[in-house]
Amino acid sequence: MSFLIFDSGIGGLGVVAQLRALASTRPLTYLADNGFFPYGEKTDAVLVPRIVDLLGRAIEFFKPQALVVACNTASTIALPSLRAAYSLPIIGCVPPIKPAAAASVSKTIGVLATAATVRRPYLNDLIDRFAPDCSVHSLGTPTLAELAEQKFRGATVDVGPAIAPLFAQPGGDAIDAIALGCTHYSFLVPEFLGLYPGISWFDPALPVAKQTLKITAGLPEDENTQAQTAYFTGETLSPALLAPYGFNCAETFQW
Repeated sequence: MSFLIFDSGIGGLGVVAQLRALASTRPLTYLADNGFFPYGEKTDAVLVPRIVDLLGRAIEFFKPQALVVACNTASTIALPSLRAAYSLPIIGCVPPIKPAAAASVSKTIGVLATAATVRRPYLNDLIDRFAPDCSVHSLGTPTLAELAEQKFRGATVDVGPAIAPLFAQPGGDAIDAIALGCTHYSFLVPEFLGLYPGISWFDPALPVAKQTLKITAGLPEDENTQAQTAYFTGETLSPALLAPYGFNCAETFQW
């Protein structure tokens, strides 16, 4: 058995990297629903049944010790349904509003996420709980996840036009901390810093990895410490791209 890490594409590999760094012997299996990418522009009515069905079949097939939904969109819309349907530990991914608010000097923070995450009441609840004293500017962008996918495959990308509307909002020029509300965006942090070096960018990957290990601390270590396989519902990635994340094989997940 292993941990099953799920995302709509390559975004969850940032969480995989942090888990490898924190618990290098824990075997991991990766599942990307890239055949249905991108999630952020699809409706809840379409996404929720697909995610619940897909992950139910994956749980049955892989028999993981725990499921990590390393996708903000999937977490904000499907976690209650997943936890009601399946009994294993399920760890979700939330925008790091709390650390961004704590770090902000201007008390003006930004949230970059998919449109699906931005429109969910869950995000407003996080803001009310963890940033009540901050002015919060949110932007649901349809392009950053695709740019992250392109960069992962070796392309040079320009994130400037995608994030400029965040700072163009009234008061947006005072933003000094930004919570990244999509794990895909972890791969674009160098580009963000290159454009806005004075802003603190908060990546969700490490908090998700730490929370995963906290919740699963009582589970026994699996004796199989070899690298696991990465599975894709669409086109598989080359082993060369996956090797840095500890995967030596890529396969199509038939469901």
